[in-house]
Amino acid sequence: MPRITADTLAEHRELQRRAILDAARDLLAEASRDPGGKAPSLADVGRRTGLARTSLYQYFASREELMDAVIADVFPQWQARLHDAMNTVAGNGEKARAYCRVSLELVAEGEHAVVSGLSLHARDRVTTAGKELHDTVVRPMIETLGGSHELAEMVQSVVWTASKQIEDGKDAPTVMRHVESLLGPFFDSLRD
Repeated sequence: MPRITADTLAEHRELQRRAILDAARDLLAEASRDPGGKAPSLADVGRRTGLARTSLYQYFASREELMDAVIADVFPQWQARLHDAMNTVAGNGEKARAYCRVSLELVAEGEHAVVSGLSLHARDRVTTAGKELHDTVVRPMIETLGGSHELAEMVQSVVWTASKQIEDGKDAPTVMRHVESLLGPFFDSLRD
């Protein structure tokens, strides 16, 4: 019988579930950097958390269910960080800056690698749920740009290119300064 590591069984189960999700996220991020990498199995996640594979089935019935839980974990956190940053500043230009800054901070923290890992190794899961969740992440930028999907797509392309540079090892603050040099005048021109 495993040792309970929290005050209550419910707290213990939540801690274990969080550890499983974090291990799956870490393995997905690692797999996204390795062209020959594979999607994490429940056995891989179990090894990373120190839990027996059979114990993982108490939390997730299958690898697919685990991937769904990771998807449901990643995007809302990303969305909350963007929302918080954009709501703490005034003006559309500053909101757009905050969106870009936080997006690149999340990349530097490794969150984009998790999403990339999901896209590579759980494509069937991401295609349906991920598209809807991605749209909720991009929506604040579209709204900030007056509903223009085209302008938001152009800003997103700069953020995507900057993301790749950070993931390829470029210094994140330097990349962020380049993004500001490129998009700053556009952001300054935005009316509220």
